Amino acid sequence: MDTDLDDAHTDYTHPRTRPVAAGCAESEDDWRRRLQHDTPGGHLLARNAMALELTSGRPIHLMHTTTALDAIRSSGQLYASSGCLLAALYCAPLTETPAGLRPHNLGAYLLQTKPHTRTLMIEITHTTPAPAKGIDYLRLGRLHLHTYLEHRSFLTEAEDLQLRERALHRIRTAAPFLDTVLANATGRRTTPGTFVDQLAAAVPGLPFLGYVYFEVLSEYLMLHSTSTETKALAQAGEMNNRLYKRLAFSAVSGMDKLFDLSRFHPGHQRLHDLIADIEPALAPSAAQYTRDRFSHLLTALVLDPGQDATTVTFRDQDFDSLARAAPSLLGQTLFREMRILRRYPLLYLVFEQAKALRAWNYWNHHQIRAPFNGFLPKGEIGVNPAYPADCTVWLAETCERGLLHPVDELDVTFVPRMADLAMTAMRRDATGKAAGHPAAA
Repeated sequence: MDTDLDDAHTDYTHPRTRPVAAGCAESEDDWRRRLQHDTPGGHLLARNAMALELTSGRPIHLMHTTTALDAIRSSGQLYASSGCLLAALYCAPLTETPAGLRPHNLGAYLLQTKPHTRTLMIEITHTTPAPAKGIDYLRLGRLHLHTYLEHRSFLTEAEDLQLRERALHRIRTAAPFLDTVLANATGRRTTPGTFVDQLAAAVPGLPFLGYVYFEVLSEYLMLHSTSTETKALAQAGEMNNRLYKRLAFSAVSGMDKLFDLSRFHPGHQRLHDLIADIEPALAPSAAQYTRDRFSHLLTALVLDPGQDATTVTFRDQDFDSLARAAPSLLGQTLFREMRILRRYPLLYLVFEQAKALRAWNYWNHHQIRAPFNGFLPKGEIGVNPAYPADCTVWLAETCERGLLHPVDELDVTFVPRMADLAMTAMRRDATGKAAGHPAAA
């Protein structure tokens, strides 16, 4: 069993209870009941159109947008890329209708906002139902840490020292806020507005916090929304992706061009105003939800279950003690520091291909053909390029009704190899900064 990846996968149709550190005021079961049964959209966690399609045993239809059609045709190959799906080709679900293939609302959003791309339609044929297992990228910290430890020989001594020192510095700098998080998770509550302001101030120094902050708010919006739009999508078995898209693009200038959650850190009043612009009724409770959910979630994510959250402190920790007490936090921090090393474009395939091989092995062992973003089943789904399944790929066009129609079957094959960095969303921008991390000091 690959314990790192087993912990990082979620199946809402067959939930399991993960252990959390001692001393937490609430358990994973407490939060699961609250999210599934006490929110308007909670039923969609386990019973959504994507999960039903995955477990039906019928062919799965997915759409992928690309700017590299000519290169795909020329090479005859499709690669995976890193990101929230770890080692899968990023897609959105399609539903068969008599008039054509209807995109999930995430796919419809991509078609609307990426007019410069071409659309591929992918059909995965299989004879047995697939599990509805998703990869929760927030839980990949142990995998990041162990990959670094196993492959650090590829780094120069100076690079390795720089990586460790910067990761340690970031965690030590954020230690007062991290200790506040533990206090809240164990029942010693901070005023909601104060907590959110402290969180906002901590994100630039420890970018992983921005990812957790954003996913907590995505969860809050999608599960609590009662808008007409959200209700209509729920009828189709879909969560409303436009809610968190509006939040991200309103909160951070340029987020539509480089989706970088290390820049997501609205303070209390700004958060209230952002939520009020999206769905006014949800604004008054946003800060309290953020405090409660973020505190429990981060504690559950980063502390080793053998720790006691009432006694742990992040102050004055060294590398080895963090590796024991908070291996996931250390791994997530190292991962983001590595992405700003000067030689990262050369090292990318060393570290990411190593993770991919473990992921593909895990997915094949568990017959996971199409892993999805498992923090929430919101429609971000991928193709496992290493699974020996029958896959067919077409170039597709969109009709005036927004439905997809295959027009040209492509002679391409999925290859168990990661795409080059320059072809992925992890690429560096014009200043040399890697997406997902502020510029190096």
